[in-house]
Amino acid sequence: MTTETNTSTGSCCGSGGSCGSGTTSDVQIQGTGATITVYKVSGMTCGHCEGAVSQEISALDGVTAVTAVAKTGEVTVTSAAPLDVEAVRAAVDEAGYELVGRV
Repeated sequence: MTTETNTSTGSCCGSGGSCGSGTTSDVQIQGTGATITVYKVSGMTCGHCEGAVSQEISALDGVTAVTAVAKTGEVTVTSAAPLDVEAVRAAVDEAGYELVGRV
């Protein structure tokens, strides 16, 4: 079974030197014990942006993998259980970007 959700925030590599912003999406795969969520983050423009966002989200409890793609603004997060959107938002904000939502 698959569940999708959307959310928004973000900004990146602006004149202030920060990176990030975007949207998200969540997919729960029954029987696997894993939750895959795709977020939209605005402002990512480069590999540095991808790394900053990935590093902050990876630090959240239960996260097992993160893939950020600046070109699409999508960040795919695999976790043991669904994550609190506000915790993800705070991590993205800490990296200097805005979480727009879930795809």
